[in-house]
Amino acid sequence: MKEFYKPKLEVADIFRQFAHLLGPLPAPSRKVVRDILNCRTSALGGHIQKCDSCDFEKNSYNSCRNRHCPKCQFMARSRWVENRVEDLLPCQYFHVVFTLPSELRPLVRGNKRHSYDILFKAASQTLKEVALNPKHLGAEIGCIGVLHTWGQNLMDHPHLHFIVPGGGLSLDKSKWLTCKRDYLLPIRVLSKVFRGKILSSFEQAFHKGKLGFYGELEDLAHPVNFNDLMIRCASKEFVVYAKEPFAGPQQVIDYLGDYTHRIAISNYRLVGLEGENVVFKVRDKQNPAKKKLMRLHVREFMRRFLLHVLPKGFVRIRHYGFLGSRSKNEKISIIRLIQGVVEKVKAAVKETWEQTLLRLTGLDAKLCPECQKGTMLDYHPLKLLLNSS
Repeated sequence: MKEFYKPKLEVADIFRQFAHLLGPLPAPSRKVVRDILNCRTSALGGHIQKCDSCDFEKNSYNSCRNRHCPKCQFMARSRWVENRVEDLLPCQYFHVVFTLPSELRPLVRGNKRHSYDILFKAASQTLKEVALNPKHLGAEIGCIGVLHTWGQNLMDHPHLHFIVPGGGLSLDKSKWLTCKRDYLLPIRVLSKVFRGKILSSFEQAFHKGKLGFYGELEDLAHPVNFNDLMIRCASKEFVVYAKEPFAGPQQVIDYLGDYTHRIAISNYRLVGLEGENVVFKVRDKQNPAKKKLMRLHVREFMRRFLLHVLPKGFVRIRHYGFLGSRSKNEKISIIRLIQGVVEKVKAAVKETWEQTLLRLTGLDAKLCPECQKGTMLDYHPLKLLLNSS
């Protein structure tokens, strides 16, 4: 049986030792730091587990469940993926990425909620409208969009990943129209339509007074300066690209597990501390299959990590087209009927988190770490005071 691997360094360790270097933080960032520090500590309470074989006991502390916490994403991700499995269709799937130009990043950084909503709306409408055009597919498509706000170096790099089935439902709902093999929609057309929608949406938001201009953005509050920014962006080609199609529904499941609940950096990318410098692994652009090391001062590391704190209640995974929640079940049933599909690709699995962990990783959370034979059973609640640690 595999043993649990605990990283030598965690994001919580860095904040615990150096958070005082940050100074005052906005309320959302303060909450993220507090939750990460308290996660799986006595501050959140827990219970005692006791082995039914050797009477070994250990404290099992509660998780913070904050979506920015590196420790709390595995199970949330696994459960979300299992709930999506029943929606999969026996067809080709595509992966399309929409990226904003660097010139817009300061504006987005200062207006996260509204900017991310604009990004989702513009990208999803672009996919749906281009697919609906008879010159391309002439059908209603479905897609799942996932927001990522970071690059490998932790700087802000807002972009959307879309998972798109390779076909769509005809307007009269009588046919399933399949796209060409290994080809979904024309990328250059997607790029131009996406650019137009993004710039138009930001201009409308500006004129309606929905954008804030503070600090580094003060100059953009003047209409002339904002218009200049829009003109510069209009001359650029907005990056939209399609990765190689997935081999099949199972590969889509694996991909969703990797991307949907990913955060800016996981504990497993951290290598160690060198004085006040954090050393972590990044992808080598020259050789993507390999990793190289990057060093950042702890203050800059923490600053970059907190750049990616999402607005409270913001939904970063969204469904559109025939995968939209309002009519999803009805339209998927119609598609399956048209395709003659009786059985689902895979039935959703209802299980405990321990069973999910064992199935996906081979790690048995119930196995006694002392005797390696017995089962750890919940004994009684830990009567701990908040922040007693």
